[in-house]
Amino acid sequence: MLPLVGIVLFVHIAIYIVNTVGAATIDNLLWLLYLRLPTPTSRKFREQNRLKREVVQLKRDMNNTSSQDEFAKWAKLRRRHDKTMEEYEAMNKELASQKSSFDWGVKAVRWVGTSGLKFFLQFWYSKTPVFMLPEGWVPYYVAWILSFPRAPFGSVSIQVWSNVCATAITTLAEIVTALLLQTDKGAAEPVPAGVSAEEKTGQ
Repeated sequence: MLPLVGIVLFVHIAIYIVNTVGAATIDNLLWLLYLRLPTPTSRKFREQNRLKREVVQLKRDMNNTSSQDEFAKWAKLRRRHDKTMEEYEAMNKELASQKSSFDWGVKAVRWVGTSGLKFFLQFWYSKTPVFMLPEGWVPYYVAWILSFPRAPFGSVSIQVWSNVCATAITTLAEIVTALLLQTDKGAAEPVPAGVSAEEKTGQ
């Protein structure tokens, strides 16, 4: 079984990814993946796309047909267009309702698996040391702070370790981002006109 120190770390990594990528982006990605599964909802989605294409085609045919010279044909196209549009709008409302329910379920699962799990771990393991410190390794007051609020003295509490993980992940991500931006900036630096590649590199 994964030790508590690793579980807390992975939970905070998941929380950081969700906060960075964005909950809405993740919800939309999961919805698109869900629509690829062989479910009744995916069949409705394909039918909606078919109706949408048919509406566009009928609208194009209507525009290419004179309502005066070919009124009978134009009226027939108009009736088909209106009927197909009604079917499309009804299907669109049904899918929108199902997506709303899907998003609610995803949000609930995501909260339980990230923030909810974090709160549960901090409550359930509040008296459990994440790991013990070597005796006399830190001053008394530091050892007391590291075991705050309820872990045994001389250990690191889950609350303290949780804060350390969150801070370390954020700081590391900022460092990596800064390094990547610095690298991209150096790679995109323009070469002055009239300066050859050999002159730029000092060759």
